[in-house]
Amino acid sequence: MRTCIFVSYQYNELASEKQLRKEIEGATCMKVIAVNGSPRKTWNTATLLRKALDGSKSVGADTELVHLYDLNFKGCTSCFACKIKGGKFIGRCAMQDDLTSLLDKIRECDVLLLGSPIYFGNVTGEMRSFLERLLFSAMTYNVGHGSVFKGKVATGFIYTMNVPADLSSMNIPEEFRKHLNYESLFQNNKAVLQILNGPSEFLLSQDTYQFDDYAKYEASMFDEKHKAKVKAEQFPIDCQKAFDMGVRLATK
Repeated sequence: MRTCIFVSYQYNELASEKQLRKEIEGATCMKVIAVNGSPRKTWNTATLLRKALDGSKSVGADTELVHLYDLNFKGCTSCFACKIKGGKFIGRCAMQDDLTSLLDKIRECDVLLLGSPIYFGNVTGEMRSFLERLLFSAMTYNVGHGSVFKGKVATGFIYTMNVPADLSSMNIPEEFRKHLNYESLFQNNKAVLQILNGPSEFLLSQDTYQFDDYAKYEASMFDEKHKAKVKAEQFPIDCQKAFDMGVRLATK
């Protein structure tokens, strides 16, 4: 919880006349950060994250949206600086790049919203690299596998998938389908995010509308009329669920 403080300065001989007189107010506001792991800034994943942020805003939270694909960074490089006894990087990643300031902000926030499309049965490479940097430094190799994360951050993960819930309805080889275990991915990420010492939940949006014009693409396994129907009827429901998630996490 951030305290929105307005500081009151007493003017004296050394004080500049440009200093602002501000009174301390007891107002507090939740800080909510959304991280978009999709390369697309206006499509399904980003739209749902914005809806979640709208939900948080509706209960007075201070919000921010970050697009990972705008940042130049790498995943964990196994330098182990975050594991050195008595080291200065215990609980935080030692690497310095575009991700550093975002990780600093997350340590100070109250709610972290994550979003990623599913690529080949997992989150995007950018999201995976981000999670490595965020979570590996927060965990310990000591007995008990506790967390050395100093804050308490609630998390909500939004996943978008082009495929429907019933994969048997698609022309996907059985050998490939039987190895897919999306639920295991979602539950594992939910569990590991609790390293940040807060509750975690996730939202799944499936059978999403992927192209602006299906006729332009080699995608005959998809029925554009069906996709348009899902977009018109189901996606607004998913947006409302995202909004509700934003409200729920920002009021815990």
